[in-house]
Amino acid sequence: MSLVSGLVLFAVIWSVVFFMVLPLWQKSQAEDGNVVPGTPASAPVDPKLKMKAVLTTCVSAVVFALVFWVIEYQVIDLADLSWMVPPSQR
Repeated sequence: MSLVSGLVLFAVIWSVVFFMVLPLWQKSQAEDGNVVPGTPASAPVDPKLKMKAVLTTCVSAVVFALVFWVIEYQVIDLADLSWMVPPSQR
C-alpha cells in the first residue's frame, strides 16, 4: 500500500467513525430546558467536538492498523472471497 492510499484509507475510516461517534453524549437545548432564541430546540448544548475528534482518531488508528495488516500481509485474499461471486460469473 502506498502512502497516498494509506492516507485516503485512514481519512475514509476516520470520517465513518466520526459520524458514528457524533451522536454520543449529545444533549439538546430542549433537554437542557434553555433554548436560545433563533436556534432549533434540537441544537446541542455542548457538542464536545474536541473530545469526539480525539476519540475518533484513536478508534480509527486501531481500525486502520487492522485493515492495513489484512491488506499488506494478504490475510484475506480475493480467492478467499470467491464464494460471494455467483457460479455463472466465475
